[in-house]
Amino acid sequence: MIPEIANHRSVRNFQPGRPIPDSLMTELLAAAARASTVGNMQLYSIVVTSAGSPVFGELGPCHFNQPAATGAGALVTFCADVHRFSMWCRQRGAKPGYDNLQWFVNGAIDALLASQNFSLEAEANGLGICYLGTTTYNAADIVRILHLPRGVVPVTTVAVGYPAEPLPELTDRLPLEAVVHRDNYRDYTPEWIDEVWAAREASEETARLLAENELPNLARIFTERRYTTADNLRFSRAYLDVLRGQGMFEFDLKD
Repeated sequence: MIPEIANHRSVRNFQPGRPIPDSLMTELLAAAARASTVGNMQLYSIVVTSAGSPVFGELGPCHFNQPAATGAGALVTFCADVHRFSMWCRQRGAKPGYDNLQWFVNGAIDALLASQNFSLEAEANGLGICYLGTTTYNAADIVRILHLPRGVVPVTTVAVGYPAEPLPELTDRLPLEAVVHRDNYRDYTPEWIDEVWAAREASEETARLLAENELPNLARIFTERRYTTADNLRFSRAYLDVLRGQGMFEFDLKD
């Protein structure tokens, strides 16, 4: 396993006021552009917003002003983009049919693959990164702030910068047998669920979280504190509205 993968950790505290050199940022973006892509169409766009710019300040509230967003050297927004490819098709007399859910998914996959290349290259060059899931929560504001045209939808944001010391500990992962299935999907039994979560539930970190949240188990921290049903539904409706507003449901699927 390459070191950037084996040693990955999300960095949420960055050295204040230390910019990322333009030459290095270009290298990271070039790595992103070498990612696999559907049909070699590159159905993504990347918006780089460096710390200190007015737009950087506007993006902070979109990410709930979390330290990873406000303290980074740059916020890099990865967007699914069928707009550019569709324009090219029309200018060549071809009729594009990419304003639909299938091609949003293709664009999202392209954008996420590019973001992972970007992140690995960043870590290989001594930078830290943090994925910001809040991108989809407040996508409408990001569309407005970044002036994204129809056919372009934000998918994720990578906060990147020089890590502040000390680095966080490596985050645990479920054992490999919890996520890998051979030949076909083998459904989980209650006993297997207990087994694959046993180490995490017994960790010191979980004990600390249970005490802080005054809840009896880790699952309830996720469902009652971190990702509640009410929030899930609210953000789902908001993101669906963004997809519609950005023209990703132009076709009637009954046709």
